[in-house]
Amino acid sequence: MKNFKDMTISDVLKENRSFVGESISRIKKIDEKINAFITVVENANGKIPIAIKDNIVTKGIRTTCASKILENFVPPYNATVVEKLIANDFAIVGKTNLDEFAMGTGTEYSAFFVTKNPWDHERVAGGSSGGSAAAVASGQVVAALGSDTGGSIRQPAAFCGVVGFKPTYGLVSRYGLVAFASSLDQIGPITKTTKDAAYLMNVIYGKDEKDATTVDRKINFEEYLESDFSNVKVAYPEEVFAEGVEEGVKERFEEFVKFLQRKGIKVDKVSFKELSYSVATYYIIAPSEVSSNLSRFDGIRYGKRDEQEGLLQTYLNSRKNLGKEVIRRIMIGTFTLSAAYYDAYFEKAQKVRRIISNKLNDLLKEYDFIITPTSPITAFKIGEVKDPLVYYMMDIFTIPANLAGIPAISIPFGFSNGLPVGMQIMGKRFDDAKVLGFANYIEKDIPVVLPGEEKI
Repeated sequence: MKNFKDMTISDVLKENRSFVGESISRIKKIDEKINAFITVVENANGKIPIAIKDNIVTKGIRTTCASKILENFVPPYNATVVEKLIANDFAIVGKTNLDEFAMGTGTEYSAFFVTKNPWDHERVAGGSSGGSAAAVASGQVVAALGSDTGGSIRQPAAFCGVVGFKPTYGLVSRYGLVAFASSLDQIGPITKTTKDAAYLMNVIYGKDEKDATTVDRKINFEEYLESDFSNVKVAYPEEVFAEGVEEGVKERFEEFVKFLQRKGIKVDKVSFKELSYSVATYYIIAPSEVSSNLSRFDGIRYGKRDEQEGLLQTYLNSRKNLGKEVIRRIMIGTFTLSAAYYDAYFEKAQKVRRIISNKLNDLLKEYDFIITPTSPITAFKIGEVKDPLVYYMMDIFTIPANLAGIPAISIPFGFSNGLPVGMQIMGKRFDDAKVLGFANYIEKDIPVVLPGEEKI
């Protein structure tokens, strides 16, 4: 039998016994070095140990969103995805760290602590699902759930050298996910292999009467795992070689293209100049939705209350429990939704979102998949990035899939300066099973490499 740190969901299923004890032991042994978990559940029930991002509610288990304002919030109900996991023998062994309210790219904006990259403890694990990615990469759990609004599953998966999958918008219920930007958010798996991601998707997807944005669509996410994809057509935007993309990432991407071509796959370079507008578009739409969604955290309806004389002063003091990045995005969103600027910013951004979506959909009529690097850089050093705009540009390759609502996966493909590099595959809306199948087809020829004991 494999050492637990190397086990996948498939391995646990073959053994047909609970591995909660092994998971908890490993968390106790190494998590003080990684800081992946905010809360650990030592008495978890089930066979397959899984971690849940701490913005997905869990009955009787504290859900903080890595924010001081929700530091002691214990939900009275489970998210739909959590109910489905429990019904399928998964054990919730802990809640993982994130950027506060999922707003960030490095898990540096957690109100509690920074999660460290298992490959290099001086570097970030990515964000906002950094805790989930680090927990999987360090072998503390066999899988984790994250949420992805602009790349928050795929980017940390790339930084930590694991698989991260963002499903088609509407396939997985958001009921019980603390909302960031409701038209962009989607829950998805972070795993060691694509097969595990497909298995987990079969568990968590489905129409949910508690979430009106879910769709009734029958999909077997494991359907194409053994298929031959040598005859597919793949496109990549010429813009992936733009300024700001790390040299090592460019080199791995060029190798990735050649790797696909050696397998007989047709790979074409295409123009996607709309890509340059995706970050600006996202950072108008997402904060606007934040401005609305976070209004409930006022110390009265939700969150830690700082009682003062008068309602307004209570609101103001209670909201001092929010971090600077959350406040920054609320302010941006409130400004762009204001009567004087709504047409100039929010309405225009929605139109550009449609243009970007149309471009992606047009490309996907001609090609089966679009590929890019997941991130323009590898994991950066903790505290190294000070400029929010530099932070925001790290999402340039992942944001388009959220704007268009299409499926996208990040899979590990080599290293740059000893750090993992991820490659992203995007597919047509509802072609999730094909995206997973194609990723698995590629993965068969790439050895799964997780950091050894000495790295941790």
